[in-house]
Amino acid sequence: MRSIGAKRLGSSTRTQDFTTLLAVFCVLMKVTTCRAWHYSGRIATSRQMLSGIGPLLRRKSFIIHPATSTKSRQHISITANAAAEGSRGSAAVAQDLKNRETQKERQGKLDLNPPRGTRDFYPEDMRTRSWLFELWRQVARDHAFEEYDAPVLESEDLFVRKAGEEVTEQLYNFEDKGGRRVALRPEMTPSLARMVMAKRNGLVMPVKWFSFPQCWRYERMTRGRRREHYQWNMDVWGVSGVEAEAELLSAITTFFKRVGLTAEDVGIKVSSRGVLAEVLAALDVPDAKFSATCVLVDKLEKLPLEAIQGDLTALGLEESVVRRLLDVVQSRDFPSLETAIGAKSTALAQLRQLFEYARAYNFEEWLVLDASVVRGLAYYTGIVFEAFDRKGELRAICGGGRYDKLLETFGGEALPAVGFGFGDAVIMELLESKGLVPSLSLGLDALVFAMEAGLQGIAIRAATSLRAAGLTVDLQLEARKTKWALKHADRLGATYVVIVGPEEVAGCNVRVKEMATGQQHVVAIANLESWISATFTTTSPESAFADSVNRS
Repeated sequence: MRSIGAKRLGSSTRTQDFTTLLAVFCVLMKVTTCRAWHYSGRIATSRQMLSGIGPLLRRKSFIIHPATSTKSRQHISITANAAAEGSRGSAAVAQDLKNRETQKERQGKLDLNPPRGTRDFYPEDMRTRSWLFELWRQVARDHAFEEYDAPVLESEDLFVRKAGEEVTEQLYNFEDKGGRRVALRPEMTPSLARMVMAKRNGLVMPVKWFSFPQCWRYERMTRGRRREHYQWNMDVWGVSGVEAEAELLSAITTFFKRVGLTAEDVGIKVSSRGVLAEVLAALDVPDAKFSATCVLVDKLEKLPLEAIQGDLTALGLEESVVRRLLDVVQSRDFPSLETAIGAKSTALAQLRQLFEYARAYNFEEWLVLDASVVRGLAYYTGIVFEAFDRKGELRAICGGGRYDKLLETFGGEALPAVGFGFGDAVIMELLESKGLVPSLSLGLDALVFAMEAGLQGIAIRAATSLRAAGLTVDLQLEARKTKWALKHADRLGATYVVIVGPEEVAGCNVRVKEMATGQQHVVAIANLESWISATFTTTSPESAFADSVNRS
């Protein structure tokens, strides 16, 4: 034990502050037992120091007792309770060292997998994704829709609603460095609504827009369901009639037909929230409970009534109301639906009109009347629809509906709107299961390589000439043997190989080999572009996608 003196302090309070400070000093200096030294500092300073070391005091225990007094000096002995804390302190130090070692190991061993629920897109994956997106884009343009986009990071308030939606509970949300609550978008419609509100007075109605947003939801993963996915969105603003729904359903069924799916593979359930609205109004249920009731009814497809009975009761819905709703949503044809809600129902008339338009578009065979479909988002107000695989092996392929009052929830004026979201994950599962995903190569028209390093400049000019003619051309950047170059061209699926060799160059020519037949041609360098324009068949990725669309 080391002993040092301490200057007498003026009061017991100051003595207590001082001794506590010394105790902390002992711990920090790793001294288990010590005696105070002469203290000449200011009491205020010690208190300021104490305010910042409170957490340390709470982690240690001390025994403070008087020691031997000599003359005018009072000595105070502070003994750290090493017996009680020694083993725990040693364990804490050991654990800290272990954690640091583990952290170093983790830093040295990078996890090569993407975050759970997300995907990497290697070039072969991107070719397939681009093929799908190009099909979607072409269908949208065929229906005269324009493409738009919005930030993936949005204000959290844009997505937080109070109707019990799953999407609200599945947000990737956080506070940014500026103290703002933000979220990765779980869906595109609110962002679209924000954009429409921002330029509403300058927009020409109807607005017909489409996009391919990446959406994020922290949800349980199943087949076809991930925590991020891309989505084909098409929306119509400014049209109050079911003509807008019919046009959107035309786009969906057109896509299905182009990829080789039939009405025997896929169906589209159609209903209207107007049906529930009329039933609830007849039962004197307040309009304020409509959205929340629809969200709960949507859950009945996945859960038994008993599972949500408590939520229904909390909403104030009596059992008679719930039973009445269940009777109505079991309707699967127009006669039974008319019996349930009456022949004069506005919702019933709209559904019948939609089916008449479907006959005109020639996609009626895809539609299935199903009053149980209400969709899980609170903002839907009218007709809703949901595509499904008829085998029942996958979750919903796509879905959408009318949301005329969405702008009102953001403080704007109501504007008629309808749209759908079509995820990439489920449709790819379905297409792959049916063998409808094409095998897509790079679409390489030609590989150009120089047999000698001194001929690289000529090879560059040849490749540039071919690219100017609209071909997809790979230029060999390293010196390789001819055998390797030909194998590489075969791996890439190249149609032709342009060989720049010393013998050919001596005559101002290059040699062109057809990979499919092995036939070779000697072509003058000066005429290479015109010769290719007359001989080569362009098979770029863009034209391959277009050909695939046309074939479908």
